[in-house]
Amino acid sequence: MTLRDCTEAQATEILAILNEAIVHSTALYDYQPRPVESMGPWFAEKRTGNYPVIGAFLPAGSLAGFATYGPFRARPAYKYSIEHSVYVEKSHRCQGIGTELLRALIERATAQGYHMMIGGIDAANRGSVRFHEQLGFTPCGTIREAGFKFGHWLDLEFHQLILPTPAHRSTVDR
Repeated sequence: MTLRDCTEAQATEILAILNEAIVHSTALYDYQPRPVESMGPWFAEKRTGNYPVIGAFLPAGSLAGFATYGPFRARPAYKYSIEHSVYVEKSHRCQGIGTELLRALIERATAQGYHMMIGGIDAANRGSVRFHEQLGFTPCGTIREAGFKFGHWLDLEFHQLILPTPAHRSTVDR
């Protein structure tokens, strides 16, 4: 497996991974699969924000998973916090690919000067909770009944990782 940045050339593979998660899990609180037309704006948003899309590529070149992050919230004071996502194609789960992707994402976020990584995890997804805890994330809050999918209410847990960045930023915020 090789980790490298994804481009629009991987859009259909990324979309297939996302849509499988939408249809079969509570990893995403979407109801309907996303259309292929959504990927152009998605990649444009990543480029504009300088947010990576890191892929795990198999020796044959296919995409086994990807990880990315984006803004946590839109207000200026949140600019040092990001919310991340890690998705692995279903036949490649539980093989360490997600761990490698999240480690690479943590390195990238640290290099870009972010202070906090935040993951929103469906509370029933105990595997994802354990996965995050193994990489140093700690629980920081639960929003009960935040979503409704598959006929029941879903609790959304937030987990955070404080990155090794300076404790204080410039007094001049840009």
